[in-house]
Amino acid sequence: MSSEVLRVSRTCAIPLSELEWRFTASGGPGGQHANTANTRAEVVFDVANSPSLGPRQRDRLLTKLGPSVRVAASDERSQARNRALAMDRLRSRLADALHIDKPRRPTAPTKGSRERRLQSKHRRADVKRNRRPPPDD
Repeated sequence: MSSEVLRVSRTCAIPLSELEWRFTASGGPGGQHANTANTRAEVVFDVANSPSLGPRQRDRLLTKLGPSVRVAASDERSQARNRALAMDRLRSRLADALHIDKPRRPTAPTKGSRERRLQSKHRRADVKRNRRPPPDD
């Protein structure tokens, strides 16, 4: 990864200057260090006003994620590690939203699968038929 851009996919790279960072105190245990250090990293990416996105990318992100994407990380005690985690999370959210699934083409069942299905139905019917009491003649 280059230090100037966040590479999301082959066709999408976001300059780091478009990301807005905020650092706050992280909650949870940690003693005095947690109370005084701003280790929680939060990054906001403005999808609606980003000049680095193409029109189709912007439409897809707006549809799936909304006008801005906010990611926070407070897992680690270090601000640098939380910053890296937040960048990775942002990258994965954007990549997932930009991913286009191939359309599913329904397929007909094969002859063998149809025969196996009918055989299992016949076996099940035989089992149930054998459970019945013998007819009274």
